Amino acid sequence: MAEPHPIEEANEESPFGSLTPDEFYARHSVSHGSEYITNPRGLKLFTQWWTPLPPTKTIGTLALVHGFTGESSWFLQLTAVYFTKAGFATCAIDHQGHGFSDGLNAHIPDINPVVDDCISFFTSFRARHAPSLPSFLYSESLGGAIALLITLREGRVGLDWDGLVLNGAMCGISAKFKPPWPLEHLLSLVAALVPTWRVIPTRGSIPDVSFKEEWKRKLAIASPRRTVARPRAATARELIRICNELQGRFEEVKVPLLIVHGGEDVVCDPESAEELYKRAASEDKTLKIYPDMWHQLVGEPKESVELVFGDMLEWLRTRAKRVSNARASGNDGSA
Repeated sequence: MAEPHPIEEANEESPFGSLTPDEFYARHSVSHGSEYITNPRGLKLFTQWWTPLPPTKTIGTLALVHGFTGESSWFLQLTAVYFTKAGFATCAIDHQGHGFSDGLNAHIPDINPVVDDCISFFTSFRARHAPSLPSFLYSESLGGAIALLITLREGRVGLDWDGLVLNGAMCGISAKFKPPWPLEHLLSLVAALVPTWRVIPTRGSIPDVSFKEEWKRKLAIASPRRTVARPRAATARELIRICNELQGRFEEVKVPLLIVHGGEDVVCDPESAEELYKRAASEDKTLKIYPDMWHQLVGEPKESVELVFGDMLEWLRTRAKRVSNARASGNDGSA
C-alpha cells in the first residue's frame, strides 16, 4: 500500500489542518529547524530543514527547490515531511522575493544569484551530515530549472548530486500560458524600461490552472505569502530566457534523472520534459508522464497523489541504496 502524503491532513486554510506545526511534526516523527541566512547581496533568506526521528535511519539528504510564487512553508513543507518520514534529511530555502525571504515580491530578474543562494545553503546543509550519505535534489516548476542549473555547475563548484527529481519542471513555458505573441516579443523593451511593471497578461492565474482539486486551490491562495498577481516584466523575460538557455544545454545534463509531469500541464510544457529526457546525457534517466494530471501533482485527487509520490519515493530509495552499497564497496555509485 502506498504511503499517504501529508496533504491529506490539510484543509482549505492550513497545510497542518487542525494541528499546530509542532503537533504536526511530532505526529509524523520528524524534527524541524529553521534560520535566516544573509546572502552576498544583503538579503535575508529563510531556510528550514526536517530530520527523521529514531528509530527511522537517515538514508540520504534531499534538497527541495520551490517554484515561481511558491515557498518552502506551505505545500512543499508537506512534501518535505513525506520524504523525511522515509529517511531523508531534507532542507529547503525560500528564494528572494518568496515566502519569508527578503526581496521584491515574486521578482527574479536574474536567476543566477538565486542558483548561487541554493548552492551555498545546500552545501552547508550537506556538511552537517556524513559525506558518504547519498545526496539528491527534488524540484517543482521553476525550481526544476534552478535545480538543472545547479547540476550544470557541478564541475565548477565541486558539488556532486546522486540524483534529481523534476516534478512539473519548467524546461519550457506552455504556449497555453505564455503572454500573447506580440507582447512576448515586446517583453525585452518593456523589461528594460519598467522592469517591475506587472504588465504581462498570462492566461489565468497560476493556482487556477495548476491545482485540479478546488480545496487545494483554495489552500494555495490562503497562504499569506503567495501572490496571484501577474509576473513583472523583467521576471517574465527571465523565465523565458531560462527556458531558452536550458533547451540549448539539455545534452550537458548528466545527473541521474527522474522526470515526472502531468500530461495536461498548461503551465510548463510536457513536450519540453520529453525533449529533456531524449537529449540528456544521463545514463540513468526515467520519464513518467501521468495522463490527465495538471501542473501541481500534489493538487490531484488522493489516489493520484499517492501514485505519483510513491513513484518518486521508490526512485529515491532505490538510488540511495545503490549509492550507499557502491560507496561501502569502494565504487562511486554513479552507474
